[in-house]
Amino acid sequence: MKKQLIEKIKTREATIGIIGLGYVGLPLLIEFGKASFHVLGIDIDESKIKSLKKGESYIKHIEAKEIHALFCTKDEKKKEILADATTNFSRIAECDALLICVPTPLTKHRDPDLSYIIDTAEKMGKFICPDQIIILESTTYPGTTEEVLQPILEGRSEMTAGTDFFIAYSPEREDPNNKDFGTKKIPKVVGGINPDSLEVACILYDTVICETVSVSNCRTAEATKLTENIFRCINIALVNELKMVFSEMDIDIWEVIDAASTKPFGFMPFYPGPGLGGHCIPIDPFYLSWKAKEYGLQTKFIELAGEINTSMPNYVMQKTLLAMNDIKKSIKDSKVLIVGLAYKKNVDDDRESPTYELWERLDALGAKVDYFDPYCPVVQPTREHPQFAGIKSIALEDIEKNNYDVAIISTSHDCVDHDDLASKITLVVDTRGACKPADNIIKA
Repeated sequence: MKKQLIEKIKTREATIGIIGLGYVGLPLLIEFGKASFHVLGIDIDESKIKSLKKGESYIKHIEAKEIHALFCTKDEKKKEILADATTNFSRIAECDALLICVPTPLTKHRDPDLSYIIDTAEKMGKFICPDQIIILESTTYPGTTEEVLQPILEGRSEMTAGTDFFIAYSPEREDPNNKDFGTKKIPKVVGGINPDSLEVACILYDTVICETVSVSNCRTAEATKLTENIFRCINIALVNELKMVFSEMDIDIWEVIDAASTKPFGFMPFYPGPGLGGHCIPIDPFYLSWKAKEYGLQTKFIELAGEINTSMPNYVMQKTLLAMNDIKKSIKDSKVLIVGLAYKKNVDDDRESPTYELWERLDALGAKVDYFDPYCPVVQPTREHPQFAGIKSIALEDIEKNNYDVAIISTSHDCVDHDDLASKITLVVDTRGACKPADNIIKA
C-alpha cells in the first residue's frame, strides 16, 4: 500500500486533487502541475472552474499564462493536458493525494467555524479510496485533524485511517503576491496521524517544496501555524497601541519604526494600520483562545491584542471626525473617498479587510462614500458585508472632479501615487504612513 503510493508519487504518476481553489489551493495546484503531476482542482464555485478551463486567472497576482499552460496546453513530456477542474466530488476517486484548502472563518460570536471542513469531509468520505493520502491545509485549532476530519472520513468510508488510507496536516503559509517567497520557496511543516502518514506526506511535498519540516503529530503542526500568526497579531497590536500613544505626543510612529529598524539585531519592524485584514491574522488567534477554554485556560495576551486590533477602525473614525470638525465640516452628507479595499497592499484579496468596517461606520453616520482600488475594481459578495457587493471602484481620473471632502487611505498600493492623490483632496486621513507630511494630511 504505502510503497505503491510512494512509488507513484516519486515517478509523477500520482494524481493530486486540490479541494478549494482560492489563494491557497490554486498556487498549490500550479506547483504540482509544474512538477508534471496530473492535478484535479475541486471547488463548489462554478465560476472558478469555468475560468480555469478557459485558461484564465481570477487572482490578480497569478498570471493567466500559468493557468493556460496547465489547463489548455499539452505537457511536452506526457503529451497530454495535466490539469482539470470540477465541482463534482465523486472524481475524488481518481486521485492518489487530496489536499484540503477550504476556509476556516469565525462565527458571529468569534468561535471557530469548521463548517467548510466538515462539509468537505462529508462529501469526500463517500468517494475516498484505499491507499489515498488526505492532507488538511486549512488553518485551525490543535486537534481538528484527528478529532473532526478523521472520524468523518472513517465513518463515511468505513475504512481505518493510518491503515487503509493516510491522513496528515500541513498548514498553508501563503503570502499573496510575495515575490520573494512563493509556494515553492516556503518550507512545509508536516504532521501525520501516524508514522506512515507522515512519511507519505513529506515525500509528496518534497516533490514541489524546497523543504519539509516534519513534526511529531498533527496537533503540533496545527499549533505551529497558529503560533506564527499570533506572533504577528500581537506585534501589530503593539505598534497600533504605540501609534495612538505617540500620536498624542506628536511623534510619527512610522518614523520611529524606520529609525528602530536600523538596529541590526533585537528588533523586527511591524507596521500599524486601520485594523487587521486577511484570512489569517484577524482569525487564527481566536481559534487558540477558543480551544484553550476546553483546558480551563484563558489566553489574556492574545485576547488583549485582538481587542486592540479590532478597535482600530473606531480610532480611525475618531481621528477623521476630529479632523473634519477642524475644517468645520460635518460627516453627515460629506463626500468621502476610501482609498484601498484590499486588506493589504498589492493584492486583490479583500477578506476581513478593515476597509469594510470603516465603510459601515461612515454609512451609519450619513456620509456619501466612494472607494478607489485598482486591485479590486468591483466589490465581491462577502458573508459579513453583503450590502456592498457589486459597487465599483471610482476611476482615478474622476477623483479630483468629484470634490471629496475627505479621503481615508486604508490600503497603500505601490501603484498609487498617494501624494498626488492627496494634493487633490482637502483633507486626507492616512492610516498607512503612505503620504509625505503636508498641511492637509492627518496620520491615524
